[in-house]
Amino acid sequence: MHALSRRTLLFASAVTLSAMPLAPVVSQTPDDRLRTDWAYLERYQAENAALAPPRPGENRVVFMGNSITEGWAKYFPSMFAGKPFVNRGIGGQTTPQMLVRFRQDVIALKPAVVVILAGTNDIAGNTGPSTIEMIEDNLASMAELAKANGIAVVLSSVLPVYDYPWRPGLEPAPKIVALNTWMKEYAATHGAVYLDYHTPMADERQGMKADLASDGVHPNEAGYRIMAPLAEKAIAEALRRQGR
Repeated sequence: MHALSRRTLLFASAVTLSAMPLAPVVSQTPDDRLRTDWAYLERYQAENAALAPPRPGENRVVFMGNSITEGWAKYFPSMFAGKPFVNRGIGGQTTPQMLVRFRQDVIALKPAVVVILAGTNDIAGNTGPSTIEMIEDNLASMAELAKANGIAVVLSSVLPVYDYPWRPGLEPAPKIVALNTWMKEYAATHGAVYLDYHTPMADERQGMKADLASDGVHPNEAGYRIMAPLAEKAIAEALRRQGR
């Protein structure tokens, strides 16, 4: 190859390389996270590390759940003023994801009580097809893990839903009723407290009352105001059973 040709080739190669963009540094999308951190263990790692152990005599309560629990967090200071309540909800999550992070986001925080509100996203198929029995197994596993670690369990009914706006046509209402029936029976035979949100929030179709949620799934402030005293009553019962 002539010297001129080599110089031309080297120049062209340099131009090509300089024009190639560097790989962009971007934050993970939800789809990326499902591949790299399926249970979203990273979500509360910093908060968990910064959370001091419960003080002597403090009855810490952890709320484990999905977007319904996560969306409640902004109302905790007003609805549960001064209470040692810790919110560990993550939007979109299903019961298998919560089971994976249960040790990190519940047990390690050493609460006296855990309030579990989960199952609606399983019915919606957020992480794939799921039977009612699969949801029951995951809820039972979380309850058993808590009990084995001296944590009292409050099992919350799944809130009423007539249709999921992001996945219409699944007819979730009767599935939710069936799951809640199992949950109530499980709680009665396994020493847990059953927390019934469904009955006061359901309309005649077993969907959410229109004034309690803008999308038929996620409570608004009025919905959370119905839920708050019911949760406090269930927590008090769980603590009473522990002799606290």
